[in-house]
Order: sequence, then C-alpha cells, then structure tokens
Amino acid sequence: MKKIFLISGKRKCGKDFISERLLNRLADRALIVRISEPIKKEWANKLQLDIQAMLSDGPYKEQYRRDMIVWSDEVRRRDYGFFCRAAMEQAPVGEVDYVIVSDVRRKNDIRWFRETYGPQMVQTLRLTSLPETRKARGWQFTVGVDDEPSECDLDDSSFDYVLANDKDDQSGEQLIDQIMAMLQIS
Repeated sequence: MKKIFLISGKRKCGKDFISERLLNRLADRALIVRISEPIKKEWANKLQLDIQAMLSDGPYKEQYRRDMIVWSDEVRRRDYGFFCRAAMEQAPVGEVDYVIVSDVRRKNDIRWFRETYGPQMVQTLRLTSLPETRKARGWQFTVGVDDEPSECDLDDSSFDYVLANDKDDQSGEQLIDQIMAMLQIS
C-alpha cells in the first residue's frame, strides 16, 4: 500500500460518486473502504434489519440514521478507532497500492489513520458542494443528523486538498483529472 486517501464532505456532496470514479480510474491498483460499513452491519445485526438496504444509498437507512449515529458515538467514546480498524481489517488492503476511504466524518477518523499508518501515508481530500447542489441531489436538512458531529466534526479542520463538487459533469471525469493531479497519481 502506497497511500491512503481519506475523503470527507457533507451528505450529498458526492463522496461515493467521486470515490467510485477514482476507483474506476485506478482500476486494480485501488479499493474503496467505507467506515460506515461496519457501523451499518453491526446496527443491522443488533436490530435484525435488512443489511443490504442499510448499505445502500436508499431511504431505508434514513429511518435508522439518527439512532445509529447515537449508538456509534457511544462505541467511539470507548474506542475512537473501532470502526476505522474494523473497516480496514475487512478489506484486502495489502493487495493494492491505494486505499480510498470514502466516508471520513470525524477528526478521530483522521487521527486513527495517521497514527496507525503514519502521516506520510495519509492524504485528506475534502469535497464541498453548495446547499443548492446538495438539495438537487436529494439532500434535505435533518435535525439530529446534519447538526451532529457525524456531519459537523470536520467543519473546522484543515485538509491536504479541498475541491468543490458543484459542476454538472455527469461523468465526473474533469474532477477526477483534478484529483489525480493533486494527489500526484499517474
């Protein structure tokens, strides 16, 4: 593994979209790790929910999001790296050059990756989008979600790179070209 790219941003700013396009460009040299995956799996098992629906981007998980956030915050208070570690242990990270973590949401997520892999291995990318853009993508402000640390903890953080994702580039290729240049990936 050469680098770990930590991608963060608000809901509906395009984290998954950009991560998938970056993965496509890097082909078999990369994989995507999602910190939310072990959270959703544990929560689904705990409440006997549909795991596939919880892992999707559909409305099913939204009805459980707030309680899942509260529960995962309790787990993080005991062990801030619990879900980061679980996500990385589930992925075959030794088989690729690049790991794309598509859903970094907290300062302690970044802290865990830097402490575990070293700051030289970790690069952070913050995606931003205007509220109008996010609304056009289906975002609606939700009290207890959009005003919680899971959405706001990184608001005052600094990142290696910050990139606006507001353009109507359906393929995302222009943004991926910018990211590849910024991250110095050939």
